[in-house]
Amino acid sequence: MVQYFRYHQLKKGEHHHAGEDEMLSLMSATSSGYFKRSRPKLFSLLILSLLSCCLILGSHLFCSPSAFSLLYSFGVESDGVAANVNAKASLCSSISNGTMCCDRSSIRSDVCVMKGDVRTNSASSSIFLYTSKSTDSVIKNVSSLVDKDELQHERVKPYTRKWETSVMDTIDELDLIAKTENFRNNHHCDVKHDAPAVFFSTGGYTGNVYHEFNDGLLPLYITSQHFKKKVVFVILEYHDWWIMKYGDILSHLSDYPAIDFSGDKRTHCFPEAIVGLRIHDELTVDPSLMQGNKSVVDFRNFLDRAYWPRIKSMIKEEERGAQKKLELKAQSSKKYQKQVHEATLKKPKLVILSRNGSRAITNENLLVKMAEEIGFRVEVMRPEPTTELARIYRALNSSEVMIGVHGAAMTHFLFMKPGSVFIQVIPLGTEWAADAYYGKPARKLGLKYIGYQILPRESSLYDKYDKNDPVLRDPRSVSDKGWQYTKSTYLDNQNVRLNLGRFQRRLLRAYRYSFAKVNTRYHLQSQ
Repeated sequence: MVQYFRYHQLKKGEHHHAGEDEMLSLMSATSSGYFKRSRPKLFSLLILSLLSCCLILGSHLFCSPSAFSLLYSFGVESDGVAANVNAKASLCSSISNGTMCCDRSSIRSDVCVMKGDVRTNSASSSIFLYTSKSTDSVIKNVSSLVDKDELQHERVKPYTRKWETSVMDTIDELDLIAKTENFRNNHHCDVKHDAPAVFFSTGGYTGNVYHEFNDGLLPLYITSQHFKKKVVFVILEYHDWWIMKYGDILSHLSDYPAIDFSGDKRTHCFPEAIVGLRIHDELTVDPSLMQGNKSVVDFRNFLDRAYWPRIKSMIKEEERGAQKKLELKAQSSKKYQKQVHEATLKKPKLVILSRNGSRAITNENLLVKMAEEIGFRVEVMRPEPTTELARIYRALNSSEVMIGVHGAAMTHFLFMKPGSVFIQVIPLGTEWAADAYYGKPARKLGLKYIGYQILPRESSLYDKYDKNDPVLRDPRSVSDKGWQYTKSTYLDNQNVRLNLGRFQRRLLRAYRYSFAKVNTRYHLQSQ
């Protein structure tokens, strides 16, 4: 897991900074000739500030009709009709044709919307908007900042870790430029699309499954699902392996092949473009910010639809293989096979996500034996970067319980059905991250979450440090020194040897719950 506490520290001041960013964004919007919604508190503060200025400096200077008109415009749409504040309508969610709007109010990502005649130019890393709107006020207000031929110029890095400077420095930047329509004569369309485009980057931490879902796929779902597949994905830092790995998901979000922005030199033309992705929180979807109150459960159901065709083909392949084996073992009676099958169905399934290297469970074989003696059907999975996600999804989707040590692979809790049990083994020094990145999101999905915080004696660090050393006695003080201390001490050089007697209590609780659930379901199906 990359960067444990830096965002948490920033998040404490997120509300304050977001307010400042929003005010700047609103002021910029007015000077650029388009308008954004404002929050009631901001509107009230501006009214009070203006009235105060009037009292101090005199009505002839600040209380002119034009001043009030400018202030009031913060709360209206571009057509001049007063707008109702909609909590689910983000900034830039509704703009008129021929305009560009950028929402920079979030600490996590910038999102710009261009509507009208949108054309790409990959050679200059630019996206152009050609518009008939060429008011003198727009040109006047921005001419000191951009080329005299440009009405508006924005720069965006379409990646969802805006707050993390080190990784954002590696992300390609796009120039978004609005010009008058007479300039488009020298910029011909090679490919004309009827559907809008969503531009995003698969650079940064792509390659780590947590970041691939948290920073990429979930924001992509949030940003694009309302288009109902009538949307084109344009990808910066395009990777063939990423397209192949997540092809099942992408094909259920878009009817069109993804475009490699840098590799495809043709000019692509769109009626609308969203540059950047919206993100809510760690591995989740916030219903209060989604039309139709869609939640992370809807995202999980979406994954179900995306992976089911592939899973169905796997089942058919296995059935063909099983049929051949049965033909070779004709002596096995059908009655006996049915009894074995029914006995298997009645046992709840437990999947252990096994780790190699750091944070491995060194007595995993004993854990498997104990779980089987309790009554579980146990499957041990060791996901590799090349493991087909549909196989992991199938295993976890059909399980009642998952056990794993804190790490990126815990992202796969998204593959479990709501109501299933997720037991996360939490090594020393990872308490906050384990809950923030996986515990809380799992509960939002509706999983029965159990966090098993290990004791110092269960850590391999117990053999390396004195029992009174802060590494064992006060991990928080070590983590407070910075990310590198957490990484080198607790993430890269720690394994776990479970106290099976202590862990058994959690496992028995999970077994009793899942046994009752699976047998109730089985008996209902057999009636």
